[in-house]
Amino acid sequence: MRDLVLLVIIGWCFLQAFRRPWIGILCWTWISIMNPHQLTWQVKSLPVAAAIGGATLVGLFTTKDRRDFSLNRESITLILLMVWFTITLPFAMLWDGSFELYKRVMKIDLMVLVTMVLLYTRRHVMLFVWVNVISVGFYGVKGGMFTVATGGSYRVWGPDNTYIEGNNEMALAAVMVIPLMRFVQMQLHAKWAKGVMTFCMLMMAASALGSHSRGALLAIAAMGFVMWLRSKNKVVTGIGMMVAALVMLSFMPAEWWERMGTIKTYQEDGSAMGRINAWWMAWNLAKANFFGGGFFIWTASIFALYAPDPSDVHAAHSIYFQMLGEQGFIGLILFLTLFGFAWGSAKYLRVQGKRQAETQWLSDLGAMVQVSLVGYAVGGAFLSLSYWDLPYNMVVMVVLGRRWLARKAWLTEKPEPVIILPPWLAKRFKKKAVPQP
Repeated sequence: MRDLVLLVIIGWCFLQAFRRPWIGILCWTWISIMNPHQLTWQVKSLPVAAAIGGATLVGLFTTKDRRDFSLNRESITLILLMVWFTITLPFAMLWDGSFELYKRVMKIDLMVLVTMVLLYTRRHVMLFVWVNVISVGFYGVKGGMFTVATGGSYRVWGPDNTYIEGNNEMALAAVMVIPLMRFVQMQLHAKWAKGVMTFCMLMMAASALGSHSRGALLAIAAMGFVMWLRSKNKVVTGIGMMVAALVMLSFMPAEWWERMGTIKTYQEDGSAMGRINAWWMAWNLAKANFFGGGFFIWTASIFALYAPDPSDVHAAHSIYFQMLGEQGFIGLILFLTLFGFAWGSAKYLRVQGKRQAETQWLSDLGAMVQVSLVGYAVGGAFLSLSYWDLPYNMVVMVVLGRRWLARKAWLTEKPEPVIILPPWLAKRFKKKAVPQP
């Protein structure tokens, strides 16, 4: 049954992508982040992402909808990063594995650029945020309820065959989406809706803790501190955070506390020392190879050449050392520049959005994207998620927000409901639809 339902939804997305490619890009984002086809029996073997992506690219050049091909510092930096990936590819140490990963990364980055072209209204931005929230929130809320029900005795894992299938990766995804949920909550008006979103945020935090990820714990702590700094009532916010933390931590079993305790004694932990060994390997490789080693370097043959301990083979377990080892110092500089620009744009929105009521939502968006980027910067220091979609989607959010603000779109845009309904259903519920302020 789930296969049939998903096929119907994907079929609708496919057809809409030709006529209204902005819907196609939202569907592609949903499929790319959530990977709903991995939850089915038969559909998971179909190239659903390629189908939606291809239809969206066709619609990009045939649609009559508005498109914005203007460049900005974030899009230019991303293009330069893609060009650098292409330049370094011929120098890859292991060509076959590197080429397969290269194709995957370039597809993601291309669709990120297409997203910047197709989305432009406030409704588009809000829907894009919702898609990212729902895509990760589905697993995070479910994982949080599982953690509470089992007292944290079992680890929470992500969907198979995705960037976030591991417990650590799933934890960071949940952590990064919590601020986006808070942004969504700030735009809601109904008390029950705000309450539901509060529950979801608590379950996302519980899911991150239930993954037994030490990096996620550090990321939550860093994000919590930033959110506390940004809060208007620091006393109430601080007490609320402490109470929530104490309640959630009380569920965690003894083995969880033992694992978290190894943060202080990392020298005695084999996993932690293995990561440090991989970081030294990446550093040594980048110093010896200007173009890096390619997308596929975390193997015994390459560790034998550059690692302090050749027998201890690990993945990068760090967005910084992953980029350094695979793309060299130039790749790392471009990567850091991209997210540095995104941080600056988010700050711009946070400050400028406060100037008038119509743009307050942009201030909220900028503030919460900054909090998410803090989580990515801290948690990503211990995970190999340099190419995952969600951080780049946050870059898209602030780029779209700055464009909307620059053209004073609130003076010309008509208020539209966020939820997309079929025409026949939209007419029936037209009076009940709640327009955006």
